[in-house]
Amino acid sequence: MPATPDAAASVFGDRLAAAERYVALLAGPGQEQGVIGPRELPRLWERHVLNSAAVGEVLPTDASVVDVGSGAGLPGVPLALARPDLTITLLEPMARRVAWLERVVDELGLTVTVVRGRAEEREARRRCGESDVVTARAVAPIGRLATWTLPLVRPGGILAAMKGASAASEVERDLKEIRAAGGDDPRVVHCGVGEAATTVVLVSRSERRGPSPGSGRRARGRKDRARDRPTDT
Repeated sequence: MPATPDAAASVFGDRLAAAERYVALLAGPGQEQGVIGPRELPRLWERHVLNSAAVGEVLPTDASVVDVGSGAGLPGVPLALARPDLTITLLEPMARRVAWLERVVDELGLTVTVVRGRAEEREARRRCGESDVVTARAVAPIGRLATWTLPLVRPGGILAAMKGASAASEVERDLKEIRAAGGDDPRVVHCGVGEAATTVVLVSRSERRGPSPGSGRRARGRKDRARDRPTDT
């Protein structure tokens, strides 16, 4: 168990004990179940928990949040602990990780919903609905991530994707894909301080809709088949 850093008290306030319990769960059963790697144990606080909580600096008050590909619960669980005003849903496709997330939510006494599914699936989108914010950490390149997740964001809401040092070049590279998915005004911001600092790409959801399920290649294929089908004479 890594020692609790002084900064944790100011971030989590009266939920510090719950944050410490979360770190203990990650270091024990989380590592045993493979939701966190053993090399990450010495830096659970700065690199993972405080790093994730820092995203709360750019999220609006009382927002609904869907954490896509939540995995070990990052950043969703630290956000729920640091920002109790947020209404959080953890979206995760793998059954064993869903079971882990349900255990964490139960043991920490969090009012958080856990949903099994992928952001690009129609059923997952139905269950999650449209939220004010979608968060993601180490899920996919920003263009692909925007395509998957922006349908989960209400118009005017934001995608907040935790990224590394190459975030700006990734946004530049994927700008067309982001806009095609219905994203506007992608920008790179920095949250937190010291070892807990993180880089976040914020993408606003425009009023226009991105591609709907079934559009694109499959839809074009149906049109092509209809065009080539013989007609009665």
